[in-house]
Amino acid sequence: MKKIVILFIMVTIMQSKTFKYTNDLIHEDSPYLLQHAHNPVNWMPWGKKAFIKAKKENKLIFLSIGYSTCHWCHVMEEESFENLKVAKILNDNYICIKVDREEMPSLDKHFQDIYYLMNKRGGGWPLTIIMTPNAKPFFSATYIPREAKYGRVGLIELLKYFVSLKKKNPQKLQATAKDVDKYLKLMENSSIKSKTPLKSNLAKEFVKRVAKNFDRDNFGIGFAPKFPHASTLRVLLEIYRLDQDRNALTMADQMLTAMAKGGIYDQIEGGFFRYSTDERWMIPHFEKMLYTNAELLEDYALAYKITKKELYKDVVYQLLSFLKRRFEKDGVFYSASDADSIDLKTKKREEGAYFVYDYSEAKNALKMGGIKNFKEILRYLGVTKDGNFEGKNNPYIDELYPKPNNLSKAKKILKNIRDKRAYPFVDYKILLSWNALLIRALFKASDIKGDLKEIGLNSLEILMKKVYIDSKLYHQVLLGKKPKIEAILEDYSFLISALIAAYEATYDEKFLKIADSLTKEAISKFYIDDIWYSTLKPFKVRASFEGNAYVSSLGIMVENLLKLALLKEELSYKNLAKQTLENSAELLFSYPSNFPQAVLDILAYKREYIVIKTKKRALIDLKSSLETKLLYPFILYKSTNSDIYLACKIGTCFAFSKDKGEFINKITKEIKR
Repeated sequence: MKKIVILFIMVTIMQSKTFKYTNDLIHEDSPYLLQHAHNPVNWMPWGKKAFIKAKKENKLIFLSIGYSTCHWCHVMEEESFENLKVAKILNDNYICIKVDREEMPSLDKHFQDIYYLMNKRGGGWPLTIIMTPNAKPFFSATYIPREAKYGRVGLIELLKYFVSLKKKNPQKLQATAKDVDKYLKLMENSSIKSKTPLKSNLAKEFVKRVAKNFDRDNFGIGFAPKFPHASTLRVLLEIYRLDQDRNALTMADQMLTAMAKGGIYDQIEGGFFRYSTDERWMIPHFEKMLYTNAELLEDYALAYKITKKELYKDVVYQLLSFLKRRFEKDGVFYSASDADSIDLKTKKREEGAYFVYDYSEAKNALKMGGIKNFKEILRYLGVTKDGNFEGKNNPYIDELYPKPNNLSKAKKILKNIRDKRAYPFVDYKILLSWNALLIRALFKASDIKGDLKEIGLNSLEILMKKVYIDSKLYHQVLLGKKPKIEAILEDYSFLISALIAAYEATYDEKFLKIADSLTKEAISKFYIDDIWYSTLKPFKVRASFEGNAYVSSLGIMVENLLKLALLKEELSYKNLAKQTLENSAELLFSYPSNFPQAVLDILAYKREYIVIKTKKRALIDLKSSLETKLLYPFILYKSTNSDIYLACKIGTCFAFSKDKGEFINKITKEIKR
């Protein structure tokens, strides 16, 4: 009874907590939007209500797009959206709309295109768009400080300027908005160029272009800020498997090793941060994204299969441990964790506060834990008195020193220090596309860790129950709530890919059946007049082969089409894949390193997938033998009722035998032709 009374009192206290300000975002599900629900700014969610209000009151529209784990989004909120002076200007003169870019990625893509059109460079988050009362954009920016600094105009000054301009010279705003609208329509309605035949020598050109931008000193693509480029890494590894191109393997191997030993990788708990702020992979931006870790899980698993490096196997195990501990919930996975967290000493949000170490703090903990060689360990982990991040230390492996004894025990002690800190905010959205990317990776890595197949199957089943309801697919769900936002192309694309991977892991026909059904649905929804769209509402947004934060959904859809053409014996899928590639081939051949998944698709189309058919038990044994002997990446396996081994390409079968050895020789000759 006493416990019940205490619980009642606690609930009453929580319910009685009041906020000085509350806006319309309080009714939303998105964690990001709820973060802004008590700003003094009168935020509204994206929707008709906001646009009707803007027209009726003849107010400009201030649109802000971000996501819950975005550092500069937090900075702009604290500087401006919690500031009463800024809030008054916005509330008096603007209709303010907040959008979660992960909840509405195609909407974000539309406005990122507008930013690119207006600024001639890529955008980012927070994205700021100012529009006329009839929702026509005339200004775009990313982070804007409250007062002028960093060489940027201040938000207060900017907001006042546009209010004044609307009163004194509204024609100027309308003219800019008309220009933006005109060029957008030109982009959207531009006719497809004449089809360009697909070339077969693209692998060498891709490797050459990647090498041109490869950092030979620190091992990575480009310079600071340095991103993992997971799709590019995977294609380099696949090109090695295809052509035994040593340069492709060397670049991938060097980069994967540098990241695994660098500060972009959490040396204490596992898992990758989103990117490195420096060229040496030492200091990350401390947010962790599900998609980053999903793609890199697949990369490290593939690299281990090729190189047998224990380091890569360790990364796979540690990465999975991190995901299970921090992101997994009821069989599915949260979206991201924040870069910032509360520093318990200062009581302020600080970037990296959970992850970094003071030298004395780390040294004393190791000594108290009985680690006699603590100096060697701290030196090996790059933990110094001066620090490498604002006077503190983000651990990385210093290769100047040998691996010390007691390292595992020391890491547990350092982990215990973190356990006393506040973990960063975790965005608890369950995104279909990102979960599907991870599930696909779990199946791909199941050869390394056997239980991953069962984990993948369990997650796939749970995910489908949550997002595939009454034959309708949804983009996201929050646990305990019904999904609202319908799926877009990336959801279909990545889920179909995960279903194909599930079939390849189990040979259960039900996965192919669902994949085929969803593919037909995706074609009917998103392929219109020879153009693939990411979504058709609220704007028509064209799908692109360019992978931005993660792999191109259009590129994966083409891969799906090529695989299903064989697995479901559907020639029309191969023709559609070819047409999709040819429509963009001129651009792909001009800048191949910008479109890694499309390059892999073209290689798969030109070299051709091979499907091998026989009974399930024989198929499992044959697959193991073939993968030991052949590196060829474009082999599929299909279970049948026949005892004969049969190998086919689309439209033709070229090898059959009852003898496994003879059959493998025939496959080998065909591949080497």
